Amino acid sequence: VNPSLVQAIFNGDPDEVRALIFKKEDVNFQDNEKRTPLHAAAYLGDAEIIELLILSGARVNAKDSKWLTPLHRAVASCSEEAVQILLKHSADVNARDKNWQTPLHIAAANKAVKCAESLVPLLSNVNVSDRAGRTALHHAAFSGHGEMVKLLLSRGANINAFDKKDRRAIHWAAYMGHIEVVKLLVSHGAEVTCKDKKSYTPLHAAASSGMISVVKYLLDLGVDMNEPNAYGNTPLHVACYNGQDVVVNELIDCGANVNQKNEKGFTPLHFAAASTHGALCLELLVSNGADVNMKV
Repeated sequence: VNPSLVQAIFNGDPDEVRALIFKKEDVNFQDNEKRTPLHAAAYLGDAEIIELLILSGARVNAKDSKWLTPLHRAVASCSEEAVQILLKHSADVNARDKNWQTPLHIAAANKAVKCAESLVPLLSNVNVSDRAGRTALHHAAFSGHGEMVKLLLSRGANINAFDKKDRRAIHWAAYMGHIEVVKLLVSHGAEVTCKDKKSYTPLHAAASSGMISVVKYLLDLGVDMNEPNAYGNTPLHVACYNGQDVVVNELIDCGANVNQKNEKGFTPLHFAAASTHGALCLELLVSNGADVNMKV
């Protein structure tokens, strides 16, 4: 092991780092995860030590066992200064980790707007997808970061890009309940009625996770509340199955069909009865005209 150089980096002591390099400590030493001293300095966002290591021969694009480069690490730490130093020394903006995520994916997931602003001008394409088919916009929508979503859209992010399950950014924002991001996406032309591979709409997504503010907003936009997914389940079915009584109440109030059958002949009432947390949903359905004698 060679902990002395790494220890000096974690202590944030550039003089000690200089002295150790002068003593011929290996600047490209790898630990058992293949991380180098430069990975450590990038993780800490220490621009001075990063420059010192690079000028002493540290490999800028070294990959650890997860294929993360120092640039990935600096972005994850939201360290704008560290990112700029790495970019100045030709860090690869298109480097992919084992999940095929680029530094821009990491910036979007970690709300690192300033880092993303440094990366975007150097990219040929902001719509690169990771192993799950997700673009940086998907990650920004999932983490609910409006500023990042705005930045990506202003730089040409495809608002209707879909991942491997055909989910768009709006599906993820709706599922996570990020109402402001949902509104932002809609104002930029996102399709509110888009469907994923199993024909789930953003309304299905929001209903399943109980995101009432998103449900209300989508209903106000006039989306079809009785739209079935690939299994014939409406947002009401999905909400009942997950015991989301507040959503069930809202859907019923807006006129959702309480007796709509799915592909197998099950109504929302069947789902509420089968759910471990569906007691309130059951009550709401029955008191709003659900047919308790409906046969499958």
